[in-house]
Amino acid sequence: MRISIFVASLSSFFVLLTLTGCVTETPNLDTHFGEAVNAAKVQQTINLEASKNINPITGLDGEAANAAVDRYHRSFVQPPVTPNVFNIGVGSGGSSGGTAP
Repeated sequence: MRISIFVASLSSFFVLLTLTGCVTETPNLDTHFGEAVNAAKVQQTINLEASKNINPITGLDGEAANAAVDRYHRSFVQPPVTPNVFNIGVGSGGSSGGTAP
């Protein structure tokens, strides 16, 4: 009898422990989810009304624009070579030329 009470209480404890995983612990944080991202987007945008401007862009001819877009697309196919920053100034073999006092 005593073992069955212990087993029943232990099993009910584990059931309650398992159900606590379903409880929302941060209702205040969940209501503000995404506000930081939206605030950062607004702060980084110069003209918030730019998407409503339907006037065509002037000042750049078609050939220059096409070349710029082609150059942009090629930059993803073969990115520019970056220098190995670990070798800059290493192994020059020179000395200060002075003598120790």
